[in-house]
Amino acid sequence: MFFLAFNILTFGVPLSMVCAVIGLAAAFFLIAAVVRSPAGNQRMREISAAIQEGAKAYLNRQVITISSIAVIIFILLFIFKDRPTAIGFVIGAFCSLSAGYIGMRIAVIANVRTTQAATESITKALRMAFNGGAVTGLLVVGLALLAVSIFYTVVSRIAGQQIAVGSLVGLALGASLISVFARLGGGIYTKAADVGADLVGKIEKGLEEDDPRNPATIADNVGDNVGDCAGMAADVFETYAVSLIGVILVGALTLPNNPAAVIYPFVLGGISVLGAILGVVFVNVAGGKPANALMGGVITSAIVSAVLFWPATHYLFPTGVMIAGGMRSPTQLYWASVVGLIMTAVVVVITNYYTSMHYRPVQKIARASETGHATNIIAGLAVGQQATALPVGFIAIAILVSFHFGGLYGIAIAVMAMLSMAGIIISLDSFGPITDNAGGIAVMSKLPREVRNVTDQLDAVGNTMKAVTKGYAIASAGLAALVLFGSYVQELEMHVTRNGEPFVFKFSLTDPKVIIGLFLGGLLPFLFTAFSMDAVGKAAGAVVREVRRQLQVHPGIMTGQDTPEYARCVDIVTKAALREMIVPALLPVIFVVAVAIIPQMGPVTLGGLLVGTIVTGLFIAIAMTSGGGAWDNAKKFIEEGNLGGKGSFAHQAAVTGDTVGDPYKDTAGPAINPMIKVVNILAILIIPIFF
Repeated sequence: MFFLAFNILTFGVPLSMVCAVIGLAAAFFLIAAVVRSPAGNQRMREISAAIQEGAKAYLNRQVITISSIAVIIFILLFIFKDRPTAIGFVIGAFCSLSAGYIGMRIAVIANVRTTQAATESITKALRMAFNGGAVTGLLVVGLALLAVSIFYTVVSRIAGQQIAVGSLVGLALGASLISVFARLGGGIYTKAADVGADLVGKIEKGLEEDDPRNPATIADNVGDNVGDCAGMAADVFETYAVSLIGVILVGALTLPNNPAAVIYPFVLGGISVLGAILGVVFVNVAGGKPANALMGGVITSAIVSAVLFWPATHYLFPTGVMIAGGMRSPTQLYWASVVGLIMTAVVVVITNYYTSMHYRPVQKIARASETGHATNIIAGLAVGQQATALPVGFIAIAILVSFHFGGLYGIAIAVMAMLSMAGIIISLDSFGPITDNAGGIAVMSKLPREVRNVTDQLDAVGNTMKAVTKGYAIASAGLAALVLFGSYVQELEMHVTRNGEPFVFKFSLTDPKVIIGLFLGGLLPFLFTAFSMDAVGKAAGAVVREVRRQLQVHPGIMTGQDTPEYARCVDIVTKAALREMIVPALLPVIFVVAVAIIPQMGPVTLGGLLVGTIVTGLFIAIAMTSGGGAWDNAKKFIEEGNLGGKGSFAHQAAVTGDTVGDPYKDTAGPAINPMIKVVNILAILIIPIFF
């Protein structure tokens, strides 16, 4: 036992690197398998090329815009912090951008091949779409684990472990800040195009989804890739990397004399990559209904992780560990990790209930559509707000139980275990936009209706999966932010005592500074989402005006005699998304620095701001993503022939609800996730600069 513990302790980080490389190798194997598959007829390939060109053009311009901001932050960190932190920031930013870019490119390649597979069978289409998404899932966890482990190892050997742990915060900030930009920019793009296409195409002209006569249809399909693929990949890359770094920080700060506390999260991360690969294999060999096959992959991944966590925990902590004055056994630490796995299952089940068309909440919104547009909106808002209760309740239980097993370190372990499911969960998320685009290509290529029926079935499953993965990302972000807040307090105490001063800060609710911080932190998610929603509205308005102009100037578009100017809409949305994303993305930076720089506020007010942001951000994000997903599937429930079917009064009302829900679930709501962590990471980073 002691020999094995010594080996894992010595080689834990290198083993995690090996597992990360295996994950990346599996991703490249899937890339080769997708690329080798048939891409359909000439018309299908032309449409796919147009979508790919638009997505690539947007991401290239986004990289240029973000890079200019990243350079400024790098220089500031280099001057006011230290060299390793600044380098870590660049690595985190680069990897976050890379994960999104590669994931998007493969998703675009998989779109048309899924359409072609749908001409043969639903099972082949399912596997093609899932494998395209699995590239992103495996790429995200492999790249995140490899980046953190290599950076930690190199800096540890050059400058020592203490500096290595501290500079990891820079890598986390780079990943988080880039993720906010990617989430916001992609979300604004996809929903502005979607809303603009729906308002004119569906409501005013009565066109079908993805009708080639709609000038905004290519922009809409491009948006699915830059928002749901690139944006989500960057989002989960930073969630995984930040959670891993958060656990390392907690281990180093709370258990400074126990090296196993720092190695443990690396080992859990390595195990998770293997579990994700086996989950992908399960989906590729399983039969039956699409939803059952996908959920089977999740269950397989969870079981593998749960089984392998047991020996890893006992080998690393053979005699237990002293936490907060009490001895915790390896079994207790293991149960803390199981709490994280159970939380993943709980979030999946709850979000599925509130967003799947098979359950009461979505059907309630659909029935409300029979009495009008306003009642649909009212029902959707109610469902979104109701959907916060169960997730937040279970998050509270998870915090309580994991704290019982291992204190703050136990909560950190639960977070890492929950993120161990990221590989398979993100595979499900990318599955959604791939099937959505596959359906669009089927319509624009004028393939038989049977093909669109197959892609519609997969798209309905994909909508639910997207909502589930957003719920998962937000719930894990809530737990991770709590761990980061604990790290903030610990880091602040160490910084003050290191300078020979007594630690006198108390975060008491009787202190007006704490209350002010709570108010400011609670305000931030509201301002952030307001700017995000307004950005979608402005960009969508520009698309609506352009679509109306084209249909008015070229009436032959509606009869098929003229071809729409798709590139005009793509260009309008690209410029609007890049312009509108900057202010909301910088809001969390402005809030944190402003509070830190004002002498009357300081570290106590900043601590209150962190808690306030976590609390309100968690509720708003869950309400928006669940409500938006429910609105979307309520529309699809009616389109399946219920309550009058397509073209009915109920369907028109449901389209309005879906249009409102689009920026809820794909722009503002998901972007809160990285925004919360930017606030917490930046607060830790600026402690030695301002305090």
